[in-house]
Amino acid sequence: MGAEASVASALPPELLTRLYGILAQVADPEIPVLSVLDLGVIRHLALRPGGQLEVGVAPTYSGCPASAVIKADVVRALATAGFDAVAVDVLAPAWSSDWLSEAGRRKLEAFGIAPPAGRACASARDDGPAACPRCGSQRTTKVSEFGSTPCKAHYRCDACLEPFDYFKCI
Repeated sequence: MGAEASVASALPPELLTRLYGILAQVADPEIPVLSVLDLGVIRHLALRPGGQLEVGVAPTYSGCPASAVIKADVVRALATAGFDAVAVDVLAPAWSSDWLSEAGRRKLEAFGIAPPAGRACASARDDGPAACPRCGSQRTTKVSEFGSTPCKAHYRCDACLEPFDYFKCI
């Protein structure tokens, strides 16, 4: 499911297009090649009765240190574009790596981070990366359950011997 398809809104299409354009420029502070739309963390856009724009943001996992930064960056980007906006937490349903857009998965791999190998909701089992994002080998070894951030695990490719992060199925 693409990030835009997951955002429920009754806003006019031309306004949604403008808002998506702004939000597509808001980068994840931990993985700057991904936008908040690539991550699928934007869950709704709605106008409040006073005209303020409400943006629902799902944290990627409980206690994620980037959540507050993401919300502040979303509000700042919208304010720069002339919108009075507030970001609110959307805790249910909980964010899933299934919400990563296909473009986001490609960006992760090009950046050297293996995207989630499967769909989190389809299976509780996460067998790790399908392949090394550098050479494509399927021979990889988990070095640590946690990589550069808690949502990633650290792997080594047994073919090219390069280390890499794997974005976990969450």
